Amino acid sequence: MTSTIVIAVMVVLIIVLFFIGAPPKPTKFVGQSLIKLGIGVLFLFFFNVFGGEFGLHIPINLFTVFISGFLGILGVVSLAAMQIFLVT
Repeated sequence: MTSTIVIAVMVVLIIVLFFIGAPPKPTKFVGQSLIKLGIGVLFLFFFNVFGGEFGLHIPINLFTVFISGFLGILGVVSLAAMQIFLVT
């Protein structure tokens, strides 16, 4: 596939979405998931800021963001427990 075909298909899909509209259920699900992932990044950032004083650090990657975003504070606590008991 050439890049011209890919760009043309994307433009056609965007035009179709403008006229038809995006379906509300998948759009709502994607929006809520992105918000949860953003909250997960914030949880991990603040944990790394405050946990750095105690020698704790959880890397911020897709797996840890997914765990902390969808499980919340309990996800961060479980990641910290894994960091303490399994890694060190």
